[in-house]
Amino acid sequence: MATLWLVMTSGPQAVYHFNPVDVKMIGKLCEKYGVSVIISTPTFLKRYLKRCTKEQFHRLDTVVVGAEKLPIELACEFYEKFGVMPTEGYGTTELSPLVCCNVPDHRSKLTNEEGTRMGTVGRAAPNISVKVVDPDTGDDLGAQQEGLLLVKGPNVMKGYLHQPEKTAEVIKKGWYVTGDFARIHEDGFVEITGRQSRFSKIAGEMVPHLKIEQLLTNIIESPDDEEEEIALAVTSIPDENKGERLIIVHKKLTRTVDEILKALGDCDIPNLWLPSRDSFLEVDAIPILGTGKLDLRALKQMALDHFSPVTA
Repeated sequence: MATLWLVMTSGPQAVYHFNPVDVKMIGKLCEKYGVSVIISTPTFLKRYLKRCTKEQFHRLDTVVVGAEKLPIELACEFYEKFGVMPTEGYGTTELSPLVCCNVPDHRSKLTNEEGTRMGTVGRAAPNISVKVVDPDTGDDLGAQQEGLLLVKGPNVMKGYLHQPEKTAEVIKKGWYVTGDFARIHEDGFVEITGRQSRFSKIAGEMVPHLKIEQLLTNIIESPDDEEEEIALAVTSIPDENKGERLIIVHKKLTRTVDEILKALGDCDIPNLWLPSRDSFLEVDAIPILGTGKLDLRALKQMALDHFSPVTA
């Protein structure tokens, strides 16, 4: 929508490159054509930080990211090098695809209206309604309550082609069930807290993969690798006793598993969130989609293939 139809209907010039991981060429194209707007993912921003120069982004004015959560530390690093603070947006293919986006603060001196809030994906776009509900009961939850995010508005798709049953699963009384967990602030800013498929139900408790990934990433010291930025990811496999079992898929570690688990145990999280010592799986590379998103299906399959003799 943004990189094709916006360009075709609104008139700005655009620069395209077929390979999003060819960062050196992207940097050269940005410098040659004076690119001022970049729409990307946090994963690719990490690559730009490492392999692009400030001169290549000399005309850069706006950076909007989506597809995955933008770490505030990454945004600050990007700002320090390139002088532009990245902001987040949110949407899905089924929602045409925009739902929310941070925008610049109001420029009038007569108001101090906030348009951007770091850590959120901004407010809902005009004519779009958002709410959070209890994932089990479907009951509406109020502001500041974490729940399953639903979206309603003219941007909601009509349905999946020739798949009425699948459509009925995700559209309830006009509300599209995103599968993402969120918290809506009192003033409308939406904070995405996780993906429904990125939680495990262990002994009846919902355990967030993203939170554990963030903690582990802060604990480990990943080796300098220009070609692959993601050092680890969390997935789960079935477990006969607790329902599910956390699996840490990782590249080569610079600390022992025991050291990592000790540091994780000091992070003031429930013991139920701690993976077992034998739940670490070393791989050559973490699977990534062409869009820069983590390939969750391939990640889970790696874990199932490796641990299936144990869980059979």
